[in-house]
Amino acid sequence: MNRKTMFSLLVATSLGAYAQQGGISPQMLDKITSTYKSTTTDRALMNAIAANDVRTLALNQENLRGGLDTHFSHRVNSKGITNQEQSGRCWLFTGFNVLRAKAMARHGWSQCEFSQGYSFFWDQLEKSNLFLQGIIDTRERPITDQMVEWLLKHPLSDGGTYTGVADLVAKYGIVPAEVMPETYNTNNTSRVTSLIKEKLREFALQLRETKGSTKELEALKTDMLGTVYRMLVLSMGEPVKEFTWAPKDANGKALSEPKSYTPQSFYKQWIGEDLNADYVMLMNDPSRDYWKVYEIDFDRHVYDGHNWLYVNLPIDEIKQMAFASIKDSTMMYFSCDVAKQLNSTRGLLDMDNYDYASLFGTTFGMDKKQRIQTFDSGSSHAMTLMAVDVDEQGNFKKWMVENSWGATNGYRGHLIMTDEWFNEYMFRLVVNKKYVPAKVMDVLKQKPIRLPAWDPMFAEEE
Repeated sequence: MNRKTMFSLLVATSLGAYAQQGGISPQMLDKITSTYKSTTTDRALMNAIAANDVRTLALNQENLRGGLDTHFSHRVNSKGITNQEQSGRCWLFTGFNVLRAKAMARHGWSQCEFSQGYSFFWDQLEKSNLFLQGIIDTRERPITDQMVEWLLKHPLSDGGTYTGVADLVAKYGIVPAEVMPETYNTNNTSRVTSLIKEKLREFALQLRETKGSTKELEALKTDMLGTVYRMLVLSMGEPVKEFTWAPKDANGKALSEPKSYTPQSFYKQWIGEDLNADYVMLMNDPSRDYWKVYEIDFDRHVYDGHNWLYVNLPIDEIKQMAFASIKDSTMMYFSCDVAKQLNSTRGLLDMDNYDYASLFGTTFGMDKKQRIQTFDSGSSHAMTLMAVDVDEQGNFKKWMVENSWGATNGYRGHLIMTDEWFNEYMFRLVVNKKYVPAKVMDVLKQKPIRLPAWDPMFAEEE
């Protein structure tokens, strides 16, 4: 028996064994492989696809005609595009972009940026405490319990949501960017975050094995957080407690005499908003009932802070509130599934950017609800919604966001999205209550429907 025949028999025997368990049998494999016909067209496609990025080959040339339409009927002016570098801090940059736009308009500043590094430091310490306290709270459960497993899989991340911005600035205040500048490790978060995650998991085992009192566990947790604090200081610098600052003009000249601030007093004087009380979080999730309030268990940054709580609404209701805010020159925290149909070179999010169906000879037919239910789509990136184009009949044509990927990315640091794309891949929006109609505010009086931390829609934005 030659080697080829022996190999074929072995494969057939192996496939037959797997088929008994729902595997691919020889007969099934024959049917599968027979569906592919090696035509000259397919051979040409294989040569092209195997050697190239599929986005290059699927790029819809018809969609490029006429250039990029950058006209917007309503737009909030912004100055200076930020850059989150190699980090998942889009949620923090987006929140701060909204705050700085308001501060600049309110106080007449020509430039302004707040320190993401300062707030990120406290974010990582607070999330570490959130995890360790979660381990203490569940220490009597078996390690195979779903909540315990979820905690151990997600001890720490650099991603987040709007509630993180709100709770962090309420507790720790805010500082100008020059007071606590970025470091390599705030711009490149993965290495230090992974080391702290490893240490937190080690601490988790120690806490689960400890049989002490609540007070003893609290003391042990405090010691553990001291280790985390030291790791953060060494990689990011120690957060400032007091500083001297004065607003400056475009040339860097001080507009007033410098004053002494704490981060809390600085926030109170120059921002002064209650980001939890003054804003409403909206969601468009067609996999859930609309006109209901939902709360995500453990979806927060601060243990004694707020879970992500939102009103789930039809997309047209959310658009009207977004339009009202933009008309009043107020930007918004916005999040979406940014990778879907993104042409980053043009800065365009359009359902027709790429024709993958024609390239592969198939269809991609799930709707928004189905994509959510199958984990195919969800809120992945936060940006600042700041423009909309409305035609003479009052129809929304396109939207624009200020991004945090640098001024050379996309359209001058922005992304433009068609209204159709907005319908399919927009998920979250945070709106000031003054733009929210009474019928939506009434929904907030409902008792929230509590969803688990591992719900398919609620990965953090990066």
